[in-house]
Parts: sequence; structure tokens; C-alpha cells
Amino acid sequence: MSITLSMIKTFYVEETDSTNDYLRRYTPADDEEMTVVWTDFQQKGRGQGSNSWESEAGKNLTFSILIHPHDILARDQYIISMAVAVTMHRFLSRELSKEVYIKWPNDIYVGDFKIGGILIENRLGGEHIKDCVIGIGLNVNQQVFTSDAPNPISMCQTEGREWDREEVLSQLLDEFVWQMEHFRIDKIREKYRSRLYRREGFYPYRDAEGDFEAELVTVEDDGHLVLRDTSGRERRYAFKEVTFLI
Repeated sequence: MSITLSMIKTFYVEETDSTNDYLRRYTPADDEEMTVVWTDFQQKGRGQGSNSWESEAGKNLTFSILIHPHDILARDQYIISMAVAVTMHRFLSRELSKEVYIKWPNDIYVGDFKIGGILIENRLGGEHIKDCVIGIGLNVNQQVFTSDAPNPISMCQTEGREWDREEVLSQLLDEFVWQMEHFRIDKIREKYRSRLYRREGFYPYRDAEGDFEAELVTVEDDGHLVLRDTSGRERRYAFKEVTFLI
């Protein structure tokens, strides 16, 4: 999968329902390989499932990317989530002084605190992905969080200074295009797994059976999380089937 910089359209809207929904309604020109929309405020910012995304107007980055990865099979669609997570990890690891992690399935963490999230929606065409909308929320300059989210943090809180949001967006997009130009499924999976939150040691979790401690075994190619509890039993989870206790 390769994207040419000259075939990217980026535009700003002051406010919208959600940038993912905006791009789902959008019809790109024939020569647009990638379309990006970013906004100061989402009226209905969404995370995975029923989750919402808190973002103070004008303080953070909320944007979505539309791509058309016709060469990726539907069964391999989680590779896009992996590639986006690796992109964000690579950028933030350069910019921040603290350790950055990828938390399964769709969050970016600084230490034990959430700094970003990803929401990907695919449209299939036969056995392949036809269109992909990638929603990204990144806490940039917000300093006070008022929702019941347990552990948010921003780049500003981490480093003690404010950031130019347009410059952050530009650098993230450059990083994403680089990942697409050098796209190799095996390398993306390797990088993703090596940067996982809690990749070593035993930690507390909760599933339908109750609380338990386990170590992370892997994230499978299709996106399932595999844990091994203290009795040696392996447990395999889809999204929302297990909670990280932090």
C-alpha cells in the first residue's frame, strides 16, 4: 500500500458531528489517495463501541483519514489499526520524555495514562477493504479533564509546554505516509507487538468470570488479545471482553 503526497487533500472544519462521520459522507475526487479532515470540536466524538471521547474545543487534535487500501484482505484488516498505532507511537516517542505504549486494542498510553485513541471503520469490497476511515484523537494542550475517564493525560501535561496543533498534525501525517510507503505486514506486526502496554510481567484484569492476574502472550493477527493467567491457562479475548485494571 503506497500513498503519494501530491494525492492527499487536507482540510479544516471548525465544528462537526464527528470527523469519521464527516468522511463517511464525503465523496473524494478520483485522484485523491488520502483525504484528511480535522476540527476544533466534535459534537459527537466517539471511541470504540459506545465510548465517547472528551476533547476541549481548540485544545487537542481530532481528525480522520480516508484511504482506499484495495490490496489489504478483509481478514487482515486489523493491520491498519496496528499501523496507525505504530505511527502514533513513533511520533510521540520522539516528542515526549516519558515512555509511550500501545494499549490493546486502540489506545496510546504514556506510562499508565491515556493520551490518544483510534477508531477505524472499514467498508469492504468482496474479500478486500475498499475504503477505510481512521479516526484519531490526541490530547495535545488540554490541562483539565472533566469527564469520568479514569486516566487522561495530554502532551502539554507531560512536557509542561503547549504545542502547535497544526504542526503536530503535519508531522503525524508525514509519519503515516512514511509508514504506508514502507508498508510490510510482517514488520508492522512486529513493531506493534514490541511496543505493547504491559508486554512483560503479570498484571490485574477482569473478564466475565471475575478478576485475575495474567501476562500478555500476544495480540493475534486478527486483533484478538491472548493472556496467560497465573495457573498457566491461556485466555483469548475480542474487544470489550476483558478490562485492564489500572
